[in-house]
Order: sequence, then C-alpha cells, then structure tokens
Amino acid sequence: MAISQFRVSHFIGRRYLRAKRQNHFISFISLMSIIGMTLGVAVLILVMSVMNGADRELQTRILGTVPHVILKEDQPFHDWQTIRDIAMQNPQVEAVAPYYEVQGMLSAAGEVMPAVVYGVEPSLEKDVSIVNNFMAR
Repeated sequence: MAISQFRVSHFIGRRYLRAKRQNHFISFISLMSIIGMTLGVAVLILVMSVMNGADRELQTRILGTVPHVILKEDQPFHDWQTIRDIAMQNPQVEAVAPYYEVQGMLSAAGEVMPAVVYGVEPSLEKDVSIVNNFMAR
C-alpha cells in the first residue's frame, strides 16, 4: 500500500472513530467494531495455525507407520534381498524391509472374527517405521 493511500485510509478511519462530541454512541459502535474485527482475525489466525500443525503431525505419524510402497506378488518373495538391493540403488529409497501379511480367524468366547496379521523383519523394522518409538520394552 502506498504512503498516500495509507494516509487517506488513516484519515478516514480516525474521522469515523472520533465522532463529534454530541454523538458518542457512533464512536462506541466504531470502537467495538474494530475490536471485534481484530479479535476475529486473531482467533482465525490462531485456529488455522493449530489446525495446520495438527494436520502436519497427523500426516507425519501416519506416513511413519504405513509403508510408502508395497510390492506384492502372487507367491511369497523368497529372494527379497535381491529386490532390496535393486531398490536401494535408487538414492531416494531410504530403507527396505520384507513385509508379511497373513489372513486368519480369531476365536474367543464362542465368537469368531476375521483377522489380518501384519509382520516385518524385526531387525529391519526400526529403519522403515516409527512404531518402535511408541513401544515399551
């Protein structure tokens, strides 16, 4: 905003904020309007900052526990080390670990429920996930 525009805006704002002596009610309403708009903008900035931080933290936690890429085959990978070596040649790949997924059934107290069990090589898990940070030993 140019200096001359600021002076004009400042002049108009000051003129409406300071009403004539006979009409204090308009001055009070102007003051309350400015305070209300200031508080509204401050609360909006605060809420947006909190939501952006919460959103970023949620994305970090989800992406830290869920693999970014999953290679699947109809049959189990018996030579996963070769695939790992090929993947690690890419400079953007930070870590690779075998990932196991088995479907099954759980039975307890006469109820049967479907289940999916996920597993990862324990020695390589710390390189590919942040789950280890949330576990007590």
